Amino acid sequence: MTRERDPYEDSERTNGQNPAKRGLNRRRIIKSGGALVGGAALAGCMGGGNGSGGGNDSGNGSGGGDNSGGEATNIAIISSSAGFGDQAFNDLAWQGLQNAADEFNIQLQQVEETNQSNYGTVQSRLAESQNPDYDLIVLVGYQHTQALESNATQYSDQRWMLINDHVDQPNVAGYTWANHQMSYQAGVLAATMTTREFSFDDNSTTAENPTIGFVGGVDGSLINAFERAYVAGAEYVNEDINVRVGYIGNYTDTQTANNIASSQYDAGADIVYHAAAAAGQGVFEAAQNANRFAVGVDADQSKTLDEYEDVIMGSAVKYINKGTYEVAKAVVQDNWQSVQGDNVLGLDSDAVAMVLGNAIGPELPSVVEENLEESKQAILNGDVTVPCSASGCQN
Repeated sequence: MTRERDPYEDSERTNGQNPAKRGLNRRRIIKSGGALVGGAALAGCMGGGNGSGGGNDSGNGSGGGDNSGGEATNIAIISSSAGFGDQAFNDLAWQGLQNAADEFNIQLQQVEETNQSNYGTVQSRLAESQNPDYDLIVLVGYQHTQALESNATQYSDQRWMLINDHVDQPNVAGYTWANHQMSYQAGVLAATMTTREFSFDDNSTTAENPTIGFVGGVDGSLINAFERAYVAGAEYVNEDINVRVGYIGNYTDTQTANNIASSQYDAGADIVYHAAAAAGQGVFEAAQNANRFAVGVDADQSKTLDEYEDVIMGSAVKYINKGTYEVAKAVVQDNWQSVQGDNVLGLDSDAVAMVLGNAIGPELPSVVEENLEESKQAILNGDVTVPCSASGCQN
């Protein structure tokens, strides 16, 4: 198998910054109004409500199903750098909280912050808030980890949920989905189909010179696990497949994603898998322009982005919405110990899956589902070792 990295450098990697904090318990001190969330420093970042979708809703949310008196549980969520409205990672996390608010007396606050250098400040101001006093703060993405390593200790009575990483503190529920396992299966799907002649609408694959592609967001440990597992999954099917690889440098630049994917299609790729959050829409656009196919990530993007259903062959999904619902429910029911700690969810608990496209899936040959089931069982039985881990590649 040949693996070729496209010449795109990760030039926009940033590290979260965490300003110095006072070592005081925020629930025992009345902070000045200027330090509260909703002050000038966060103006324009705050959204609220239990409305549908992942955009920046205005106003404060109210609980849904269980409003039988008692004090509401207040939960805030801070986006990853991709922001809400990505039709994937962030929106799934928000959806799970909305589902919990439909069932329990929960008030939600949505905070969109796409600048990683601000995460320390945004986290601390939510933790210091007195009106409301947040019972849980949900952090979407590993980019929050560096800031939380300080804030989890500084605000030891604040409960946090960190998605896609873990901080070893008793007030943190770390939830990491087995990105590597679902990406391995994405490789199985792509390799199975690039070795066959297939067409759907105006799009097609060719069996000559089997080639697939991968477009990642930030070239770092976490997304490297998506890439390496994807390559290994393709190799499971056919060791002679060429895999072209490129990185954007962020999770928002759809044009660069389009450019990288277009170069891969031009080089013969039939199918490109992306792990680039909101930027991944650029891959789907490139697939349509090239009359080829793509594989989505996090959510079933053939449904959440149905304008691309003619090219989305499948999606490597993780049920983040179930995780955020679970943690919100635990907080409401005062059952923190059931979610606290390092939680890793994978194929063994059906927390990740390779879902075939809504439009294309029914037209795919039966060998696709056969190969996916065979590879899944091989992983679960230990016959296959997937590269890296749920938290990323360590070397």
